[in-house]
Amino acid sequence: MAHNENQDFKLEIPLDASGIEDFRPEKDVKVVAKDGEGNFCSQTVSLDAKGRGRATLVFPKNPGSLRVYVGPSDASDKELSGLQTISVNVSGRQWADKRELKLAPIVIHPYYWHWWLRWCRTFTIRGLVTCPDGSPVPGARVCAYDIDLWWMWCSKQLVGCETTDATGAFEIKFRWCCGWWPWWWWRHRVWQLEPTLVDRILPVLQRDPTLPTLPDPSPKPTLGIFEQLLAEDGVLTDPPRATVDPAKLPDLRDRLLQRLPKAPELEQLKIWPWWPWFPWWDCTPDIIFQVTQDCEGQEKVIVDETFSDTRWNIPTTLDVTLVANDEACCIDPTPEPEGNCINITHVCNAPVSTIGGNLGATATPAGYRYPGVAATFGDRPYAGGVSIRGDFGTLAGADYYEFEWFDAGTSSWEPMPLAAVAGFNRLFYGPQLPAGPVGTWSVPFGVTLLSGRNVIESRQHFEDNNGFGTWGMLGSGGRWWMNNKDLLVNWRTQNNFPDGTYQLRVTSWKRVGNNLVNPQTLVQCGTVPAQANSLVLTIDNRVVTGGPIDSHGHVCGSGTVHTCTSEPDTDIISVKIIHADTTETAVAACGNVPVNNTDKLQIDFVAHDPDGHLAYYTLHAHYGVSFAINLLALGGPPSPINPSPVVWAPPAAQVGPYYGQARTTQGAVAPVWHGGALRLTIDDATLAFPETCCYQLRLRAFKRTIANCNHSYPHRNTTEYSFMVVVV
Repeated sequence: MAHNENQDFKLEIPLDASGIEDFRPEKDVKVVAKDGEGNFCSQTVSLDAKGRGRATLVFPKNPGSLRVYVGPSDASDKELSGLQTISVNVSGRQWADKRELKLAPIVIHPYYWHWWLRWCRTFTIRGLVTCPDGSPVPGARVCAYDIDLWWMWCSKQLVGCETTDATGAFEIKFRWCCGWWPWWWWRHRVWQLEPTLVDRILPVLQRDPTLPTLPDPSPKPTLGIFEQLLAEDGVLTDPPRATVDPAKLPDLRDRLLQRLPKAPELEQLKIWPWWPWFPWWDCTPDIIFQVTQDCEGQEKVIVDETFSDTRWNIPTTLDVTLVANDEACCIDPTPEPEGNCINITHVCNAPVSTIGGNLGATATPAGYRYPGVAATFGDRPYAGGVSIRGDFGTLAGADYYEFEWFDAGTSSWEPMPLAAVAGFNRLFYGPQLPAGPVGTWSVPFGVTLLSGRNVIESRQHFEDNNGFGTWGMLGSGGRWWMNNKDLLVNWRTQNNFPDGTYQLRVTSWKRVGNNLVNPQTLVQCGTVPAQANSLVLTIDNRVVTGGPIDSHGHVCGSGTVHTCTSEPDTDIISVKIIHADTTETAVAACGNVPVNNTDKLQIDFVAHDPDGHLAYYTLHAHYGVSFAINLLALGGPPSPINPSPVVWAPPAAQVGPYYGQARTTQGAVAPVWHGGALRLTIDDATLAFPETCCYQLRLRAFKRTIANCNHSYPHRNTTEYSFMVVVV
């Protein structure tokens, strides 16, 4: 009889779980058929109380040979084909002239049924992202990764991402499954070389001197790296760059453990082969986090965990607190001070109580950070852009404000010149103004010309006129300042104010229409008796020219290591070898000199700051591959050269090499240490030049100045001097 070509093909698959003791139909079952072209057809089946059911799969054409899988209903069709679950083959011959085919019942063994009940579980990660001070980080994207380690490689699998709210809180829910075929699991992982693992494994291998030197590991996993390790045990069957076959790993591990040194520390880290490894059967994930945040217009990584941070075998509910780095923008929960006042609190993120002449600090040296402290970090002036922070009191009523400076020459307060005042942006988290999506938004607080004065709008006035009532409120409509909440001004000192000590103050104004009225010099919050607000700072800027020769005759600028400035300045004047018979050999730059252990080394050099703000200097000899010798440690403290060989630097009154030493034992009086012309003598020249080689002397000097709020001694200079030494 002829068949209707439009008739479907049907496959009936009976299921039988009746052999399971105390069976309860707690979970539906999925039946999936996969044809030779990789197409899937599936049906979810509910078993009856006796554990029986059937699936009927319908195909629009003869499906040919099929692979039929039976497993948990919460697996996708594709996932089920990668599971170690029940499966049967249907041959294309079985269809013959049939359009309907019924298979023998597929028996569901108790092992599979109970495993299906826990094959996939839902995990919940709840947490907070905070700054180191505990303030919340809003609007941050938190991503959780499962991590696996194999030899020197690491694999991260994303399990879920969520965004923090205004409190820094987040919750990630994800489904986690196990019981994959090894080849399936491996196919869905992305691997990369992990340098930290390399650093941990290589020292272990070096414990056994009989082990061969391994080739550099490749960026992706390969069995080839083990070929030399097991050469005596028989060459691996795979070529050196073969794709890893997970099925071969148990046998490979057994062989490696017989050859490799024992390593309890690597076993504790669960690093294969010291730790048995079957990740396709790992039913509890091992989690690390990466957190990013759009902060100040750039996406920044604010938490970046590595395998050493792994939370192994997490519970189904995990609570975490992630502490962000200093790249994060955090909610500032600091309340406003009470009263009709202003609280000037910080300069370049340093409390004003640590700056001489200000409230809470010693009176002198005025305007210096850590005044009178006899250490390298003591008595530090400011330069470049200087950020000044603070906040108005709750009753101040300041709509706009300006900074003024006291001109000692005229004994009057003067407004800041426009070039010396820089506005700034503040970020807030919450609905966009006036109304819009929740996110991170930037608000400019620039300098505005009103009534002939260069003023900046106060944060409080902005809040009162934009989204009033939403600032600092929790909930979907709340807005929170994330950065620069308390920034008042960026004071531009370079080219606008000569070096010296300055007194500043803030004057506030009310705004009526386009006019400023009711100027006030507010008192400093918390002062009894009340004191007018004031800030004392010392400025020490420097001039840098373009070269190629500076005012002292040094080559400088592009193509050199020497900065075209005298603040500070460095120079290696001469290098000499003093022989045992008191004769001398001058070592010229690019010269060549023989030395022995009866020779002395004499180096005349200059490390000098004309403003007296030298912090420290260093002098090293560099040679070979990455070797460096601290010459100052070999010869003891240098001695001043008197008279000085250069006109621009006197003999060093205090030799240092650190400001703390100049202050505590050498007679320098705060805040002044100039440095100057110095001579270093090393009694045995071969201590400085231990082998025949080319040597480079590197002299560096650093000022104590905090420039552009950079506390890492950015005002510095360098001189280098190179020559050849033959040790005889």
